[in-house]
Amino acid sequence: MTNGEEEDIFHDIESGTAADDGSDADEEFSDPFDIGSTKNASHNMLKRWRQAALVLNASRRFRYTLDLKRDEQHEKRRRMIRAHAQVIRAALRFKLAGQQAKVLSSPVIPPSPSGPYGVKGISDMLRTNFEKGISGDDHEFAQRRDVFGSNTYPLKKGRTFWMFLWDAWQDTTLIILIVAAIASLGLGIKTEGLEEGWYDGGSITFAVLLVIIVTATSDYRQSLQFQNLNEEKRNIQVEVIRGGRREKVSIYDIVVGDVIPLKIGDQVPADGLVTISHSLAIDESSMTGESKIIQKDQRTPFLMSGCKVADGAGTMLVTGVGINTEWGLLMTSISEDNGEETPLQVRLNGVTTFIGIVGLTVAFSVLVILLARYFTGTSKDPDGTVQFVRGKTSLGHTIDGVIHIITAAVTIVVVAVPEGLPLAVTLTLAYSMKKMMADKALVRRLSACETMGSATTICSDKTGTLTLNQMTVVEAYVGKKKIDPPEDGSQLPASVSSLVDEGLAQNTSGSVFLNKVGEVEVSGSPTEKAILQWGVKLGMKFDTVKSESIVLHVAPFNSTKKRGGVAVRGRTGSQVHVHWKGAAEIILASCSQCIDVNGSVKPIENDMEFLKDAINNMAEKSLRCVAVAYKTFEANTVPTDQEQLAQWTLPEDDLVLLAIVGIKDPCRPGVREAVELCTHAGVKVRMVTGDNIQTAKAIAQECGILSSNADTGEPYVMEGKRFREMSEKDREQAANFIVVMARSSPTDKLLLVQTLRKQGEVVAVTGDGTNDAPALNEADIGLSMGIQGTEVAKENSDIIILDDNFASVVKVVRWGRSVYANIQKFIQFQLTVNVAALTINVVAAVTSGHVPLNTVQLLWVNLIMDTLGALALATEPPTDHLMDRSPVGRRESLVTNIMWRNLVIQATYQVAVLLVLNFEGLTLLKLKDDTIEHANMVINTVVFNTFVLCQIFNEFNARKPDELNVFAGVTKNHLFTGIVGSTFILQIIIINFLGKFTSTVKLNIPQWLICFVIGIISWPLAVIGKFIPVPKTPLGKVFIKPYQHCIAARKTQRNNT
Repeated sequence: MTNGEEEDIFHDIESGTAADDGSDADEEFSDPFDIGSTKNASHNMLKRWRQAALVLNASRRFRYTLDLKRDEQHEKRRRMIRAHAQVIRAALRFKLAGQQAKVLSSPVIPPSPSGPYGVKGISDMLRTNFEKGISGDDHEFAQRRDVFGSNTYPLKKGRTFWMFLWDAWQDTTLIILIVAAIASLGLGIKTEGLEEGWYDGGSITFAVLLVIIVTATSDYRQSLQFQNLNEEKRNIQVEVIRGGRREKVSIYDIVVGDVIPLKIGDQVPADGLVTISHSLAIDESSMTGESKIIQKDQRTPFLMSGCKVADGAGTMLVTGVGINTEWGLLMTSISEDNGEETPLQVRLNGVTTFIGIVGLTVAFSVLVILLARYFTGTSKDPDGTVQFVRGKTSLGHTIDGVIHIITAAVTIVVVAVPEGLPLAVTLTLAYSMKKMMADKALVRRLSACETMGSATTICSDKTGTLTLNQMTVVEAYVGKKKIDPPEDGSQLPASVSSLVDEGLAQNTSGSVFLNKVGEVEVSGSPTEKAILQWGVKLGMKFDTVKSESIVLHVAPFNSTKKRGGVAVRGRTGSQVHVHWKGAAEIILASCSQCIDVNGSVKPIENDMEFLKDAINNMAEKSLRCVAVAYKTFEANTVPTDQEQLAQWTLPEDDLVLLAIVGIKDPCRPGVREAVELCTHAGVKVRMVTGDNIQTAKAIAQECGILSSNADTGEPYVMEGKRFREMSEKDREQAANFIVVMARSSPTDKLLLVQTLRKQGEVVAVTGDGTNDAPALNEADIGLSMGIQGTEVAKENSDIIILDDNFASVVKVVRWGRSVYANIQKFIQFQLTVNVAALTINVVAAVTSGHVPLNTVQLLWVNLIMDTLGALALATEPPTDHLMDRSPVGRRESLVTNIMWRNLVIQATYQVAVLLVLNFEGLTLLKLKDDTIEHANMVINTVVFNTFVLCQIFNEFNARKPDELNVFAGVTKNHLFTGIVGSTFILQIIIINFLGKFTSTVKLNIPQWLICFVIGIISWPLAVIGKFIPVPKTPLGKVFIKPYQHCIAARKTQRNNT
């Protein structure tokens, strides 16, 4: 089976339908526009829909899609730079090997870290302290930027307005209209003189230029929004040590000489040297192309900007920034491509292609009919004279008549092919992304914004997302003794205090320091901060404790093992202490002894049940339980060589339990309401946490994920290990029911996501750790945390939740549904205009030989319908009504039966009224006493004016396709009211003052009232129509069959050739 076939089957599973439905047509037809997810889509799949699309202006249509050629060029460029780095590295190794073999009698000794060319020497040259960082003011940092450069690289300038103007010119139909207008202009001036002859050609030219300018302006504004969002995405916050204090700064503010702490998931922000390494491992694949993880220490200290910390922890000294780094060169050589198609965008290209085929057919039919009527002498001018008489009509008049017919047919194509429909997705996404920033959500991938509207389940972390991430120690046990209050250090003997202090101060990734105003400040993860703050309250002197012992080896906290350790040796003593800290029940299981409140060490067997009960009791109060333990070794039994220490595995068994603490992290205000809103909207919320099962259940009940009377046994609540060990079939059954997964590892989370997606769920996942990256990447929507999230997690996510708040996740769901709803509003509005305009012109052309809506008028209608209509309807803000619906299926018909009902009612009404006016206007408008020419001009003007007013009033109907009150919230959308108001004012100006350009005449007040009343009737008509029931089976499936056969035929023809 090929990869493409597997992909198609996967899409069938996703949509919840069988691959074989028994339809021969479906077996032969493979819809190129049916892409369930563009995330990680292959180039072949993306090429397929591009080739199938009917496109009039490729440069504009594909502007916000992935540039496949440029993407391939970028990849070649990356490979070239990576090869360059590898060649330099190989050359240096070769040179070093040659020196060792031929020149030197003794092996080359690498520079000593404390020597003139070691880390100490370089830090002295750079006038920085590799422990406390740079100590200086803003002038010092400015001076370093002047000397060494800033940590930025030149970016390709954004496209100018003139580039967008040039792109808008590329529309094939507009080019034909310009050519026809120029020809008409020349013939008009030649036959009627300059004063009168320039109107026809000049008015078409002006209308085309207006369309181009408005289109370019709209596109240019979108591009500026994307540029601003890209700037936000690049602006990473980095922790640095300056003057002995840790602080967060923008990655752009990093300077040479800065000291930067590194932990798992961080991005190396500049080139530099390792100063401290605790099992520090770096993923250099972004630079070298190799997936091999490289261990870094003072023997191999070089760090390259742009690489990721895969494991361990350490600090680095910055030696190169910006353009002076390999990463800077790479980023400068390739421009960032914002192109990325979304599933909705691809589907709308399919809709556009379908409508375009119909429009081309209609336009060709009109062209043939009008040409036939013209040359057979049945076409007449408004004054009743025959337009063409064989042997009498001059060549110039004949050419002019043919040009008018061609421009009429081409204009029908302009109106019929909704080029702006796929771009309306980009417009609404650009608008939504800007507004979502205010709702604390930064969109990294366009498609995630719309996919979120289809989400059926959200797998959320607990800490910081459902809770406040403001942790404090509220309970503490030493042995069987409960310390009350927990910060009362006087209840502990000195021997116990010293061990606890050492375990807390040395076994941490956090720090305690004095801030600028002299107050004690704690940095680190929320859990680390809570424990360090507890230690400070007990009387721990952080810097003093750290200075009294030497760190020999560190085993950084691991989210799989749920614990971290450190081995330290006193500066004067001969003993080594190995300290462990982690999940209470896991540490407890590794302990064989415990220390009591008197400082005595005793076997733990008799106290084990008491301690387990204490942990369970704290967990049931929704406390996170953390235990601290240690083990003593004689110094001579511990490796002393650096290489041996690096390979040493810290002992994990036979530990002595020091203390157990319960950490409170309260639920976020409003999270219960947010969970209830998700449930009401058909989105199931699941909690996936590393905490123990009792804590997880207590928090889930507090947040409303589990009701108070809900079943808390399997499969509703289970541990990750249990889920992992199930058979695939049992796992699929359990996944449907799981509400809480406790003690889960990143692998368990990934397994849950894969199982849910396999069953057709659209899965959103939150994550903050490096190990969450696979799950974030696998999910339909990966949501990383902006505050606690690592750079690796953010890079693999689709949306960054800037405030780590679950309520912000729910807002993203609203915006996702809003994107889909806004596009449907625009589709309904545009299809109504298309159907009405095409039907009126075709019927009139067949019956009377002329079209009531001429080229300039149709171009104005196209402007209202395409660019202005998209701006008005695609920027509607989300409403609470959106959360009353079920999630939108990814393959659900874009044009629903409700939309078909609304469309048919409005289009039928408009066509009927306008055709009556067109054929019976002489009587209805009481124009029998006028000249035939003037009467026909009035009728055409009334038809045109009524048609435009119908669209203006119908724009209100399109706002709320399934609600009776279409005016709700209209005053809050200033863009909508501004566009509708401007359109109405411009229409008045066109009718009253631009008659020469648009071939219209001034209307009197009664005629204006007729137009206005006909237009406003669309409002009560829409209300009445909404009481008409619609069938459940989508009508789109019936209408799409001829289109499918057409696409299949084109594919067969292409394969044969």
